Order: sequence, then C-alpha cells, then structure tokens
Amino acid sequence: MRRREFIIFLGGATAWPLGARAQQPAMPVIGFLNGQSPDTFAHLVASFRRGLQDMGFVEGRNVAVEYRWAEGRYDRLPELAADLVRRQVAVIVTSGGDNSTLAAKAATATIPIVFTGGSDPVKLGLVASLARPGGNATGVNIFTTELTEKRIGLLNDAIPTALFAVLTNPNFPNAMANAQHAEAAGRRMGKDVAIFTAINESEIDSAFASMSQSRPGALLVASDPFFNSRREQIVALAARHAIPAIYEWREFAEAGGLMSYGTNLVEAYRLEGVYAGRILKGEKPMDLPVVQLSKFDLVINLKTAKALGLTLPPGVLAIADQVIE
Repeated sequence: MRRREFIIFLGGATAWPLGARAQQPAMPVIGFLNGQSPDTFAHLVASFRRGLQDMGFVEGRNVAVEYRWAEGRYDRLPELAADLVRRQVAVIVTSGGDNSTLAAKAATATIPIVFTGGSDPVKLGLVASLARPGGNATGVNIFTTELTEKRIGLLNDAIPTALFAVLTNPNFPNAMANAQHAEAAGRRMGKDVAIFTAINESEIDSAFASMSQSRPGALLVASDPFFNSRREQIVALAARHAIPAIYEWREFAEAGGLMSYGTNLVEAYRLEGVYAGRILKGEKPMDLPVVQLSKFDLVINLKTAKALGLTLPPGVLAIADQVIE
C-alpha cells in the first residue's frame, strides 16, 4: 500500500466512529405543562423525576425536559401547549389542573399525553374509557371534587357545632361542583353552607376578611390547583382569623393547616413519570389504562388544633393516617 493511500485509509478509519456517533438518535424531549408555578410544585417535580428514573431515564443524561408554567394564568395554557407541539416533543406531561390537559389535547391528536387530573377523564373527552383510553392520552386520575362531601363530614365529626364555609375559585372548572357537593352535605346535616370565592391572591385576603365578620365555625378550602399554589397564604390566614379548616392535600396540613383528606400527590406525579418513561420505551397511550388512586389519607395537625383551642374527638384522631404533633 502506498503512503498516500495508507493515510487516506487511516483518516477514514478515524472519521468513521465520529460519523457513527453523529447518526445516533437524539435525546428524547418531554414537554412538562403545568397551570401553576414551579416554587410550590418542586417536590412534585422531584417525584415525577423519580418515576422517570424508575424506568431508566435520568434528566440531562438520556432524556431532556422542557418545562412550561402558566403561573396560575389558565389563558396562557393553549399557547404553551402549542409551543411544545411546535418543538415536536416526544410526550407531553400535564398537571396543575385539568385545564393543562385540555389545552394539550386541543393542541395535538398525535403526540402522547400523560396527565394527572382530578375530573373524570371520560366525561372530559380525554379517553374513551379508563381501561382502554383509545387515543393519545392516558395518565393518573386523582379524586378531588368527589371527596368534597367526605371532607365536610370529617369537619363535622371534628367540630360538630360548627357552621361551615367553603372557599372556591370560580375560574376552576370544578368550582360549581365543589359548591354543590358541599351544600348537599350541609343539607343532610341540617346546616347552611356559606360560599366564599377568590380568583387571585388579593381576593383570598378579602375572602378571609369577610369570613372573620360572618364567623363560620369551620372552613372547607375546595379542591383547586391555584389554592394549592397559595397554600402558605391560605394556611396563614386561617390561623390569623382562628378558622379551623380542612384541605385537599396533605401539603396543607404539613404547612400548618388543621386537617387534610385526599390522595397522595407525590405518588401521582411519580406514576406520571413512570408512564412517560414507558411511552418513551415504545408503549402507546391507548394501551395504558388510566390509573385511579383510591387510597385517601387523613392528616391532622395536632399543633394547629391546640393553637386553635380545639380538642378533637378520639374517634377522629383514631382514623387519621398521620397525626402531626
């Protein structure tokens, strides 16, 4: 072999692995669409990443995640969803309210969608059935509105003499259903239920100011992702006005709220990560049944009860899954 041919041969041999590496598939990208803000959802995003890791995907190593946060402005969700579609992400993960999922579903009929939602996904038109979703969406169904009457019942068990108030967000799709369930529970107990509304931070302040004048004995903070993002504010106001309250998620009780009753959001987000990973590995949303989390945790903050001067009945404490002392 001549010297010139030998050099060309070596150059080709050296260049071949570089060319092969260049043809390797690009790192898949997940679009993460949430109707709220990242600060109060950090622990849930961490749980989502754990679910991905359970399936062998580590963010930054073999999968990328594009985050889109609406910061409580639901009107921004359609454009944020459209942006993820334009970027041709491999899967869209939605959370922080059903509005996120509806926006993603309206933006694409082909990109897989994995949701965490509190409404019936069949009634919303997201899936054909829970067992066989049939389209491009599947995910985790967490019961929210359906537990409103149970929460009122627990509040009544804890404080039998109390008159009830409910705080709802009119901008949330389930607001009317939340109020109706609460009023139905009140009627069965022979009690009126006062409805207060808030759609932003200042209106939350105003609602509690109004409550302090009407003096309800206890409060239900209705299920709503926006309220979850403002849980520190709401818990602080309930303490300031000495109003015992029950909430949807354990995060409220951990932040100082009296009681919470609902599904475990941390587990829901982990399962979302698992499903996203399974889809990245080739499974289809239509073949992945919607997961229904049917275990509900009652968390009681005994420190808050003492600060409010409440002595909770032993029967209520006995059924708590966690008592914070």
